[in-house]
Amino acid sequence: MNDAPTQLDMFEVDGEFVRILPRASASLRNPDANLPVLRSDANGYYFEMRVEADSSEVSEVALTRRIPLDNLSGEEWQELKKEYDVLDLEACLNRGIKGLEQIEDLRLRRLTVALLTFLNPRQVQLVLYLYKAASAERNGSVVEFRSNDLLEVMGYQRTKDGGFHAEARSHLHCDLMALHRTELVYAVETRKGDKVEAEVTIKNVLRIQKFWADDVQRDFDTEKAADYSYGAADRYRVNLEFFQNPDRADSDYVLFGNSIDMQQQVGKSTNHDYGMRLLVYLASRLKWDSPKDGQYLNISQRHLYKNLDLLGRNSSRNGKIFWRTVDELKESHFLINARALPGKRKSNVMIEFQINADKIKSYGCT
Repeated sequence: MNDAPTQLDMFEVDGEFVRILPRASASLRNPDANLPVLRSDANGYYFEMRVEADSSEVSEVALTRRIPLDNLSGEEWQELKKEYDVLDLEACLNRGIKGLEQIEDLRLRRLTVALLTFLNPRQVQLVLYLYKAASAERNGSVVEFRSNDLLEVMGYQRTKDGGFHAEARSHLHCDLMALHRTELVYAVETRKGDKVEAEVTIKNVLRIQKFWADDVQRDFDTEKAADYSYGAADRYRVNLEFFQNPDRADSDYVLFGNSIDMQQQVGKSTNHDYGMRLLVYLASRLKWDSPKDGQYLNISQRHLYKNLDLLGRNSSRNGKIFWRTVDELKESHFLINARALPGKRKSNVMIEFQINADKIKSYGCT
């Protein structure tokens, strides 16, 4: 085993997962993302969203995220398709995610929100917590946790009776079910002798194996709670499907500092989201690129802004948010420095990052 993971102030996250994470979490504002579609084939029914490849950047692979609709009858499928066909999703989204409240069918609305907001910063924080727990417990890919413990770690405030609001518990359950249901489908080219093959992978970020309700009289159903009602189980056991055993000599992972901020900025602006997005994107580039001198990454400003969702036309605002986010990662010591490199064309600005290897670094295949 490589001795790096024994550092007590860091935890391992699967390298393949980190490599595709920015693409898997691309929002609909990303120019490479397509509107969701309902699709059927011989294997069943799917609700899916495609993120196309950007040929100008090797790290931006094509990827589909899809929710299999396994429990639908043929009649239910036709009803769902009929409702979706008359829905002007683009018009709804002109008002942002709030615009999806116009979808009358609660299940379709929640499925659409789950697909469009998949692997948002809150869900990424949740997944990083689970990898951190797996790292600490050394129990392979399986993690058990109590809902209230996780909500506390993520910064939610307890009520007077020591519990948490139903809305916070519901958010947690819906996030877990989105990670459990949504498949990531992507291809990676592999060379075998003189042949180049496309190896297609289909994985979920995690799968819920078991759940427990403290009150045996409570009839809790994971599917119904995610689609129609509110609430969460009191305890879960999940399997991290991308997990690789870091004790193996050929394992591929990224080490993150334990000081990573996993708390929600409840009731505040989304400024914190940019910090998580930039940290994740830099981690992914550690897996795609070969950092100069082990810690320097040169990345085009265009790709940075796209992956941070800085897609507005106000370039001054975009720049202020970006450099404020850089300062945030410097303050948390994930970055040592960052600077814009002089270039011939304004449209092709490059940013040089100096990564703090004591807080984030890559091991294994790149």
